[in-house]
Amino acid sequence: MKEIKDFYQLEKDIAALKAEIDKIQESDDQDKRKKIEDLRAKIKDEWTQIGANLSPVHIVQIARHPKRPYTLDYLESLTTDFTELHGDRRAGDDPALIAGFGFYHGRTAAFIGHQKGRTTRQRLARNFGQPNPEGYRKALRVMKLAEKFGFPVITLIDTPGANPGIQAEEKGQAEAIAYNLKEIAKLRVPVINVVIGEGGSGGALAIGVGDAILMLEHSFYSVISTEGCAAILWKDQSAVDLAAENLRFLSKDLMEFGVVDTVIPEPPGGAHVDYELTYKNVDKYLHTTLKKLEKKTPEERIQERYQKFRKIGVFTEK
Repeated sequence: MKEIKDFYQLEKDIAALKAEIDKIQESDDQDKRKKIEDLRAKIKDEWTQIGANLSPVHIVQIARHPKRPYTLDYLESLTTDFTELHGDRRAGDDPALIAGFGFYHGRTAAFIGHQKGRTTRQRLARNFGQPNPEGYRKALRVMKLAEKFGFPVITLIDTPGANPGIQAEEKGQAEAIAYNLKEIAKLRVPVINVVIGEGGSGGALAIGVGDAILMLEHSFYSVISTEGCAAILWKDQSAVDLAAENLRFLSKDLMEFGVVDTVIPEPPGGAHVDYELTYKNVDKYLHTTLKKLEKKTPEERIQERYQKFRKIGVFTEK
């Protein structure tokens, strides 16, 4: 639990309570359900006091929390018989993007999502969740396959951004992202995007076009990272707080702007404090959204999808 305490200072007391819960869950205590309920009540009380003092930078820290559930965690909880597909049939595979098919509520669905990795070795292998062009092309290949057989597409977004390396640009990264935007917009099956952590720039947008965008309460979705914005606009890393305030990339802001359709509530303390409740909440909103979209014709979905993204950025002056 030391990693949690050091990562996000405001949650130090919550982390201690969570450690107690984990210890009780692993024990043979006959009365552990009652004890866990009492501890969760204490976490809720603690979070009520902390919540009033959360700044945009704190939300960024929660969204990046190393214990937060990642794509593979959601797939294990929400799907059965998930089968991952590899390769873009052009250059190779990209471990930073997971893509494949699994059963979701009795139907086959395509799932595509970023994967950061837990250990240092995993993070390096998955490039910290920063996709390369072959990842975007793999994602689109799976989406097209889903369209062929009439399966819905669900994407899970959690990336700092596209791979910033020169090699990625040499492989045609900008074209790969742009091509995905164009092709996903025309898919005839339901497409749902869920921001589960950080939604960073083109790396997120490349799989972030859909009929509905869902967003976890303490995630963010932005054209640039706070650090990148501070470096470009203020040329000063100490301006990260100022950048976070002005980017307006939190779930409540994006709901107000009409970018996001639904905000999914998180457990007190954040998604990493109670995995099961997080999965339950995501499943509830995801399944409800999918059922609504499946009632529409492909033509209706494509037209509404087009209008949705055309409206983003439109404003009026009084």
